[in-house]
This record gives sequence, structure tokens and C-alpha cells, in this order.
Amino acid sequence: MATDFADDELTQFKAHGARPLPAGGNFTEHEGARIWHAEYGAGEPVILLHGGLGNSGNWGYQVPALVDAGYLVVAIDSRGHGRSSRDGRPYSYEQMASDVFAVMDALKLARAAIVGWSDGACIGLAMARRAPQRVTGVLFFACNVDPSGARPFEMTPSIDACITRHRLDYATLSATPDDFEAFFEAVGEMQRTQPNYSADDLAGIKVPVTVLQAEHDEFITPEHAEYLAETIPGAELRLMSGVSHFAPLQRPDLFNSEILRFLKGLSR
Repeated sequence: MATDFADDELTQFKAHGARPLPAGGNFTEHEGARIWHAEYGAGEPVILLHGGLGNSGNWGYQVPALVDAGYLVVAIDSRGHGRSSRDGRPYSYEQMASDVFAVMDALKLARAAIVGWSDGACIGLAMARRAPQRVTGVLFFACNVDPSGARPFEMTPSIDACITRHRLDYATLSATPDDFEAFFEAVGEMQRTQPNYSADDLAGIKVPVTVLQAEHDEFITPEHAEYLAETIPGAELRLMSGVSHFAPLQRPDLFNSEILRFLKGLSR
């Protein structure tokens, strides 16, 4: 992949998806669901948690860069997303956090760094609150932790392109390929109502957190990112210019440099 690769309008992603992940993958059974995951490389473990409606393939530009940098990369399809199944319960970030811990147990990973994008960021924060001894740090990109942090929704070409790709991927990967509309509504209900962390909840987080905010994020206000960084003890705020909620796809090199900076900071 060329170092000047850019897909600012997500035209490449809409047409073809991200760079394909290497072959492989396994399932872990947990609480009524089969959770798909794949592992690449060797070294300190890093778990990649994708956004709502997406799947692990959305990290196609990040996995090779992290493997090349000497990390064990674990990509997980969240419950009901990608290849993972779900039961009849409503979606929740806490349940998805529990699923990630189950995958860690299956892989015999005592601790791992979490890189979360959108819904994946909230899953990572839920993990940090529940079991900080298992989380070396959280890179929290592009999500709100209470309703005040969300912008009023406005459809844009980039959002439309992303949803189009998610719909195509769901039809290809899911065990229920015709259920995208119901899936869309169920995930949307979770996003509208969860999480709702108080300032005290955030103040109780005891792991290193980097809050990463994109200049043109379509969903999250910059004031909310500032609030998170000010309220989570020791948290750092990082800003990326020229990109939006879809930065890992738009400017992979920029986003990868932020991941590597975060991970190197954990080892100091």
C-alpha cells in the first residue's frame, strides 16, 4: 500500500472494502453466540474492535502495519456483526465487552491493549471499567459515552458509502444475510441509549486512555472528546486534522501512526 494512500470520500471502500485481511479465523462460543476472531503476527497483544454495523475487515489497513511493527494483532467481529452470531437479547456494550474477555480467555491472553473505533471504543472502555487488570490501555476513537456527545445525525456521502459497504459485507459474511435492516435497527437502538456514563464513572477508570478525535467527525462533538480527556484520570487528547469518523479508511498511515504512538507509550 502506498504511503500516500487516501480514500477521503470512501469511494474505494464502498466499491471494494478495505485491504483484505489474511486468511484464517476461529470461533469462540460465549453466552449464546459464536464470536469470530483471528490472530496475526507475534508480540505484545493488541485487540482491534471495529465500529457499529462493521466487521474486522474494516481494519484491513491497520493489521499489516501492526504486525510489521512487532505486535500480536487480534481482530474480533463483535456479537451479531460480521461472522459472529448473536442470541435474542438486545445489543449492549457490556455484553460485547464480556465477549472480548471470552476470546482473550480462549487465546490465553492475560492482558491486551485495546484499539476501539466508534462502538468498539465504547466496548474497550467497558472492558477497562470492568477488569482494568486485563487492559493495558485503551485507544478511544470516535464515540460518545453519554447522549450529550453526539451530533444531530445528517446523512453525508461518506456515511452513505460506509453503510452501503456494511450492507454488502453483512450479506456476504453473516449467518443471517437477509436480516440487515433488523440488524441496523437493533444496533441503532443500542447507540441511542448506551452507554450513559457519569463523570464519576469516567473518573473511576484506572488504565491509560488516549482519546483520539478527528477534525471532521460526523457523529461526535470535539467538546465531548475534550470532556473525556479531562475527566478520565491521566487521559491524553489527540487530534487528527483533515479526516472524519472514518479516518482508519481515509488516511491509514495517519491513523496507524497514532496507534503506534499509543502502543509505544504503554511500554514506557
